[in-house]
Amino acid sequence: MNIKLLLTIIIALLMTGCTGLLIPDKEGWKYSQKNEFLEILKTDKYMSICNQRALYDKVRATRDSKLMTKMLVAYAYNLANSCIDLQSFEASQRAKKERKIETYFATNQDKIDAFLIQRKLRAGQSIEDILQPYVPTTPQFNALIKRYKALKASKKLSEDKLLKIRINIERAKLMTRDIGKNYALINIPEFKIRIIEEGNTTLSFPVIVGQRDMQTPIFSEQLKYVEINPQWNVPDSIMRKTYIPKIKANPGWVKAQGMELHKDSYDLRSPKVNPASVDWSKYPKDEEGYIPYKLVQIPSKKNGLGRVKFIFPNRHAVYMHDTQSKSLFARKSRCFSHGCIRLAKPKKLLDHITTKYSTKTIPTVMKWYNSLKTKHLLLNKALQVHTVYFTAYVDEFNKLRLYPDVYGFDKSQKLNF
Repeated sequence: MNIKLLLTIIIALLMTGCTGLLIPDKEGWKYSQKNEFLEILKTDKYMSICNQRALYDKVRATRDSKLMTKMLVAYAYNLANSCIDLQSFEASQRAKKERKIETYFATNQDKIDAFLIQRKLRAGQSIEDILQPYVPTTPQFNALIKRYKALKASKKLSEDKLLKIRINIERAKLMTRDIGKNYALINIPEFKIRIIEEGNTTLSFPVIVGQRDMQTPIFSEQLKYVEINPQWNVPDSIMRKTYIPKIKANPGWVKAQGMELHKDSYDLRSPKVNPASVDWSKYPKDEEGYIPYKLVQIPSKKNGLGRVKFIFPNRHAVYMHDTQSKSLFARKSRCFSHGCIRLAKPKKLLDHITTKYSTKTIPTVMKWYNSLKTKHLLLNKALQVHTVYFTAYVDEFNKLRLYPDVYGFDKSQKLNF
């Protein structure tokens, strides 16, 4: 390019105040960054304007750099932490617990560093790159946004159903960002588990989840091992609520169920206790606390956990397992467990994990299975387990599915705008 012409262009830019095309202003904004951010806000690409509509209107009208910085930080916050009123949701969770409803919903929160965002801005990073660490990694986030915008524009869906989709977009933001390349996704309202590997659903089948007053918790952990021919260690909470009344009525019920009562331990080698010798009135069903007697169901074909359970260690003592109650899978709504996830096809999942996530062969594991002795299959590859609550879900066939609000979270998770 002619040097004289280039100098003329530079002088023209200086005289017209367009140096922001090349040089950041005092707030660190380049002209290109402002345009990029305004385009993201125009379409609300990440559905995170939410409670900042008034600020957005000022930004759009003025392009003021200080307001734009404030808007960028607020947008990142809403993207990272959702637009659900978490304070009111936590209050509703506390109210449930006061009514003796066992409930838990992990809300993964990120700290937003405004100074870090400004440093990235001044370093010339694109707005997309600045926002990227806060964008949910679950495919449901983008899939639900796409459906929401299309259906809202078409006016083919009622406002109630649009709101349902909108809430589920916010739930995607609350999931851990480390979902893993391979993971098990258990969608509570759908009563279904999917194994998703490299973005593809490789296995799916029905599940049974927790009762409405003993809800399966919403959280994420890593699958560590599979217990074949498990013993069932009955938690104290289930002892109080369900089994102590049965033992009081008939101490012989314990033996009839293939169970044993032990003193202070779930170890089958620990001292056994005669159920009739215990004063069970000390452990009322409406109270909580430790019970010095442990009820164990020994491994057998009649064990309540079935023949296999899948362990992802967590503070809720929740796991996936086989079940004797196969007939319940025929029900449309399947809230029947004490919080754990019962599997319609545990053997199929066992084969899949043996083949793809362990060093063992299927014949070896089947030998363990048929022995009726407790064995442990360790995983040698990472497989995350996510229990989620999507009442709107875009499935593997690209179909939007809407499900009943079985635990009432659609009502208790209110949007903050």
